Amino acid sequence: MDRLNLTVFYDGSCESCVKDRAYFEHWLGKSVNQVQWFDITDQDAELQRLGIDPALALKELHVQGEDGVIYRELDAYILLLKLVWWLRPVVWVIQIPLVRVRISRWYRRMVDQRLAREGRG
Repeated sequence: MDRLNLTVFYDGSCESCVKDRAYFEHWLGKSVNQVQWFDITDQDAELQRLGIDPALALKELHVQGEDGVIYRELDAYILLLKLVWWLRPVVWVIQIPLVRVRISRWYRRMVDQRLAREGRG
């Protein structure tokens, strides 16, 4: 597999997001340097400069490929999951159209609930 270098935009003020980052860093092992983590907290101007809507950045994972393209939601997860060899089968499952739609709906509902609980949604 080609070596990918990604920038992952994550919500550093979200406890579960920080935990997810730690899991991925652990799972990446020796490939940990392939991912740069960008905490979106209080970074609205920089996000806008990159073409990312700050409100959407709270609700959807955004990943920037080394080509500069910004990927959102499940496309972003797919890029990230491909870096961990044992998660690659999950990518195949996510790409099944019916599965993709259901995961997307579930993910959006979970994020909306989390943001509402935190008073940010």
